[in-house]
Parts: sequence; C-alpha cells; structure tokens
Amino acid sequence: MSLFKARDWWSTVLGEKEEFDQGCLCLADVDNTGNGQDKIIVGSFMGYLRIFNPHPVKTGDGAQAEDLLLEVHLRDPILQVEVGKFVSGTEMLHLAVLHSRKLCVYSVSGTLGNVEHGNQYQIKLMYEHNLQRTACNMTYGSFGGVKGRDLICIQSMDGMLMVFEQESYAFGRFLPGSLLPGPLAYSSRTDSFITVSSCRQVESYKYQVLAFATDADRRQETEQQKLGSGKRLVVDWTLNIGEQALDICIVSFNQSASSVFVLGERNFFCLKDNGQIRFMKKLDCSPSCFLPYCSVSEGTINTLIGNHNNMLHIYQDVTLKWATQLPHIPVAVRVGCLHDLKGVIVTLSDDGHLQCSYLGTDPSLFQAPKVESRELHYDELDIELQELQKIIKDVNKSQGIWPMTEREDDLKVSVMVSPNFDSVSQATDVEVGTDLVPSVTVKVTLQNRLVLQKAKLSVYVQPPLILTCDQFTFEFMDRNPDGIPRVIQCKFRLPLKLICLPGQPSKTASHKLTIDTNKSPVSLLSLFPGFASQSEDDQVNVMGFRFLGGSRVTLLASKTSQRYRIQSEQFEDLWLITNELIIRLQEYFEKQGIKDFACSFSGSMPLQEYFELIDHHFELRINGEKLEELLSERAVQFRAIQRRLLTRFKDKTPAPLQHLDTLLDGTYKQVIALADAVEENQDNLFQSFTKLRSATHLVILLIRLWQKLSPDQVAILEAAFLPLQQDTQELGWEETVDAAISHLLKTCLSKSSKEQALNLSSQLNIPKDTSRLKKHITLLCDRLAKGGRLCLSTDAAAPQTMVMPGGCTTIPESDLEERSIEQDSTELFTNHKHLIVETPMPEVSPLQGVSE
Repeated sequence: MSLFKARDWWSTVLGEKEEFDQGCLCLADVDNTGNGQDKIIVGSFMGYLRIFNPHPVKTGDGAQAEDLLLEVHLRDPILQVEVGKFVSGTEMLHLAVLHSRKLCVYSVSGTLGNVEHGNQYQIKLMYEHNLQRTACNMTYGSFGGVKGRDLICIQSMDGMLMVFEQESYAFGRFLPGSLLPGPLAYSSRTDSFITVSSCRQVESYKYQVLAFATDADRRQETEQQKLGSGKRLVVDWTLNIGEQALDICIVSFNQSASSVFVLGERNFFCLKDNGQIRFMKKLDCSPSCFLPYCSVSEGTINTLIGNHNNMLHIYQDVTLKWATQLPHIPVAVRVGCLHDLKGVIVTLSDDGHLQCSYLGTDPSLFQAPKVESRELHYDELDIELQELQKIIKDVNKSQGIWPMTEREDDLKVSVMVSPNFDSVSQATDVEVGTDLVPSVTVKVTLQNRLVLQKAKLSVYVQPPLILTCDQFTFEFMDRNPDGIPRVIQCKFRLPLKLICLPGQPSKTASHKLTIDTNKSPVSLLSLFPGFASQSEDDQVNVMGFRFLGGSRVTLLASKTSQRYRIQSEQFEDLWLITNELIIRLQEYFEKQGIKDFACSFSGSMPLQEYFELIDHHFELRINGEKLEELLSERAVQFRAIQRRLLTRFKDKTPAPLQHLDTLLDGTYKQVIALADAVEENQDNLFQSFTKLRSATHLVILLIRLWQKLSPDQVAILEAAFLPLQQDTQELGWEETVDAAISHLLKTCLSKSSKEQALNLSSQLNIPKDTSRLKKHITLLCDRLAKGGRLCLSTDAAAPQTMVMPGGCTTIPESDLEERSIEQDSTELFTNHKHLIVETPMPEVSPLQGVSE
C-alpha cells in the first residue's frame, strides 16, 4: 500500500448508472487543431459519446460546463473508440466508433463562437459499415505497409477478423481453433496481428497470410483447403502463457525493435517480435488495466498497471518504481498532453469516474483524533450501568425479542388485481394443450410512515401459477435508526378465470362432495356471473367449469334443500371450486346483511382417494431415487470404460479393443436414456406434488367444515399438512408431514402423559412405505371426531382424558402395536357419526387445556 495518493488535477462523473470498459477511453487531437493538445474521448455502453477538453482554474477542480465539448447519444452501445487516418483522400484524424453490429467513422470539428458561450463542436458521419457478425474489439494501423492512411481490423465474437480499407470492406478470415475472442493488437514493424486465444497462448498472424488465405464464407474448412488448392491460414508463432489475457499493447523503441506486452490475470509479459520472452513479472494484486510507454532511460520501458485494490503501479521493466492510490478501480488508463501539461494520467472506472491526475509526494496519512481526557467516576458509571440494564430488561419484558409496531400504519402493503386480463398475454412461452394462457396485472402499493433503509418485496403464488417477477428491492437514502427488520404480509385473490373457463356440465362423475348450508340456495348465476352460458340461462342450479388443460368440474345447487354438490372425474380438481363456492357464498350473504351464515360437511371423509394420491407421489419419489442410483452406476461404468480405452490408445504397442468401443457406445446410450427418464420423472413428480397439494387443501377444508375449526386451528392443520413448497432429495413431503402429525398426536391430541413422553426422531429420512403416514392421518381425524382440539400453547400438553371419556386410542409405540389397533381405529373413524350419537361429547372448556 502506498502512502501517496494520485494528485487530482481534474475529475468528473459521467452520467448515471452507465457502464464502461477498457475500450471506452481514448486520447487524441481529434479535432485536428495541430497544437499538440489531446482531447479525452469517452464512449459508454449506454450509447453516449462524450469529448472533453479539461482546463481547470486550479488543481483539483471539478468539471465545468465548458470542459464538455460534445455529448451525443448514438443509441447503440459503444464498445470501443479509436482515432486515426480512417478517411481516404486526407490525412486528417477521424473518430472510429465500434458498436456491436456497426462501425461508424466521424469527423469532429469546431466552430468559433461569436458570443460568450464559446466554441461549438459537432460530429459528422463520414461512412459506416454494417457488420454481419457481432463485434468484440478492433485495432487499426497501416496494414501491408500502406502510407498516409490507417486500416481497421474488427474481431467478432466467433473469432473472425474483418479488415476494412477505409470506406470499403476488404476480406474476413476465421482464426483457426477460435472459441472465445481475446485482446487484439497490430504490430507495424512485423505487419502482423497479435492476439491471445482461448487456449491461453499468444498467437501472431501475418497480414499477408491473412490477405492471401481462402475467404471465410463459413467457419469449417472448405474442400479446396483440404485438397490444397487454397491458402490455409497458418499462425506465424505462438507462446503459451498459461492464463487468460486482459489486454495487449505494442511498444516500439525504434524502427529496428519493438516489444509485445501482454497483461495476464496474474502476470504481465514482455515479448520480442518473434514471440520469445524478454521478461515477465508476477503481480501481487489482480490487475484491471495497463499501459506501456517508452522510458527516458534507453532500452527500458515504463508500464502503468492498475489493480483492483485502487492502486496504480509504475514499473520500469520488472522494477517497481512508484505506487499511488486512486479513488476508484480503473478499467482503462491513458497518458496524454492536456492544457500544456504533459504526462497527465487519465483513468476511467467501470461506473464512469473519469480522473486526470499526476504523481505527487503529498502523503495521505491517517491521524487519530485527540481524545478528551477526563477523570472516571466509577460510582456514577455503576449507577448508569444499572439504569441501562433496567431499561433493557423492561423492553424485553414488554416487547419480547422483536419490537411491536407502534402503529398499524407504520408500513402498509395493499394489492389491487386488475379486473381485466392483459390485452397481450405475458405467458408467451407457456402452453397448456390448445388453450391460450391469459395473464393479469397485479399492482402492489407500499406505504410507510417511518423511515426505512431497505424494503424487499416478495410475491408468491402456488403452482402452476407463475410470475413475471417475484422479487423487488427498494433502496432508500435514509437509514433506519434501529435497523430492526419488520415483516408485513398481504394476501390477495386472483380471478378464477385465470385458470378456469366456462364448461359443459357433466351428469356423472367419479368423485362427489356435498356442502350443507343453513340458508336457502343461491342462484349460481349470481355467484359466478362470468361463467354463465347463454344456452343454460334456464338452468340456474347447474354450472360447468373447465380448467386449462381439460379437467372439468360440475357444480349443482339443490332446488329443495340447502345443499350444493361439486363433482369431477379427478379428486384434486374439487378443491378450487369448493373453496371458491364457500368464499362467494360468504361474501354474498355478508352483502345481504346476514351474519349467521354457515357451511358444514356431514359426509364421510374421502381419505381413500387422498391416500391414492399420496401413494402415487411416494412411488414417483422412490422411482426417482432408483433412476438416479442407476444413472450414477452407469456414469461410473462409462468413465471406467473411457479410462481403459485411453490406456489402449496411449499404448505404443497396438492391442485389440476387445469390444470396448461397443460397450462404450452402449453405456453412453444407457446414460442418455436414464438421464431422460430422470428428467421425465421429475416433471411427473412436480405435477403429482401439485395435485397432492390441491387434495391436501381440500381435506383441510372438509375437516374445517366438519369440525367447525377456528382460524387458528386451521392454521395449525395447514402448517402440519403443507410444510413444503416443493420436494427435495434431502427432505420430502411424506416424512415431514408424518413428523408434524405425530407431534400433534403426542401433544395437543394426546390421551395421556405417557404419549407426551415419547420423543420424535431428530432426523427425517424417507420412509419405506406410506402405511404409517396414512394411519396417523386416520388417527388424527378420529381424535378430532371425538372432541380433540388443536392448540400450540403450553397448556395443550395436558392430558385430555376428562374431555374425551373412553374411546380415544393411544398412539402405538411400535409397529406391532400399530398393526393391532389398525382395524379398530378404522372402524371408529368410519362410523364416527353413529359414535357421536351414542356417546355425546361434553363441551370443551378453555380451562381444560384447549385454546381457540
């Protein structure tokens, strides 16, 4: 680390949130004044081209308005800017601007101003070339020894060199074996292009070899090249440096010698014209840019190297001569003559900090502030400490770990769902059969009364619904004084038509549910106005729904009784329509001013259908583990065969392959087939888990209606049955739900203290089968039927033998005991309605350990 900072001569910040790279900075007399004064040309990835002529009144002044000669928005991102003799018929300097798909050459000129506003500058487009390939970088020079003009060579992203002779396109050649483009430079003494390939080696190509090689119509070698009728592109020399290169620069001592400088990720190299290493230097810090230039000492070269530690090092060959601090990390560095001041160092950062500085000797030392000395009064400190401890204790008692919000309007989150679908659906890459997938816009509003430091908004919807964006972050300038995170939640409903369309009612179905109410039936047309069909205006008690993808659900309202029936061919499809029916009925009667409306479910709990979905989901999980295990075995076998073949091929004495190639091909096909099977099984598992979630929501809804559960008790059920958003290899739905239900059975739904003493396993593993989980679900429903209530308070662990006299089975402590009570438990749950009639249950008092 250096004690000295770079002396700031002039600096400015370019734009807002613009990005820059090493090719975005250039120094030259671009307006051809002839006085030897350079101008600073800067281009950004946002497409802004700026030209500066700094002349501060005193050292360290910021940019003034007259310092900016020109600012133009060229729309396309600017990759590189260079100044040279790019226009035919004149030796005036012109500005070349490289875009990703275009090369533009401009003339920059100034007009003397007649008023105090000063001179006026403008650019004029001389010519442009539209590129057929995406550009990466460019270089220029007197290719082929031409006099009085500069030619331009552009390297594309796929490794093609395109040469332009000013206004005309000359030729294009693909570099052999090119994978990724590297830095590119031109050596005028050897008339060659030097680059670093993706093989981490420096390569040199003669211009004459490039010019006479076969034209690069396509990347592969043509038949003429293979037959020898065309010139092949041959590299002049190569040097393996063992690392990727950041930049290349050519420095000439005189006409008889020049050096090739290559900046690597950990070293910088100096090479001779023929590729031999002159010297190399291992760097202590990760470099970001460099600039070699001739030294005043004969035979030596100075090099400026910027690094990611905000430092600028000056080397003379391999000797470190000076180190200075910069206020930013430079991505480009140049040296020029500005305002009659020679040797000004110009640096540019990736976020637009442009600085002109020079080397100075003013030290930048940290001086600790003086501390006021005072006498310590230990009695007063003890009293102050006791007061602070009392305040902390009172705060912990009154507020707990997290402080309570002082007012409800400290932070509000409100959501408004658009009543209409988007005119152009955002679901462009989603297909569900032949149906067009719609999209709807959701507006989220955040209102805060307190000062916030950072707000992060996360939006979640259940599969198969998806979001165009689910994470938003808002940064604020002010800091929250206490820095304590607070969480605000807001739930919202999406329109049913987003995933459901009007459909034809079906008279028969495999799965049916009946919901009882205490009010007269309501017309389905008034409950679902958007799903009414013109052909069914007279049938107000029947309505059909069709989900995206083809599944159908039918809703029937009884004409004589207070019942509604929902039926479908798929059990999991019943949940959404059932839940939507109950919500809309409650909203309908609330608008009528009726507050005693209630729904109930008196049918048998459809656990058998629910268990079938659990078995199917578990079977896919087991199949996935088997397929992955088999895929791992085949991969090991494939690598073993490869090693044996490689040993045979490396053997100097040829030996028969003994059908190893056939075995390799067969194993490869098996690996591909198993990989496809694993991917297909994962897709099926995701669909199965989505169906299982829907069925679980339906079971929870039916239990709530059946036992008249409170919202807190429903939340406990949802936490137990829906703990995961998706399955993983480490943790699956079956073992997680089994552990949660077992905990409920051994705490708030336990019969005796003996059950409460049973400890759950601390590690969750995938079970052998689902029999234990299904028995626990059955037992949970049975205990709820006999008066058990869900609660998470500490009093819930009290035995409920007085609340549930007789008939409550204990939790089996072993598989043998579990099998012995299987039949009795099933019979008790199946006939729960008769059991309640014969043995009435007393009301549960909150004092007896059950909280609402």
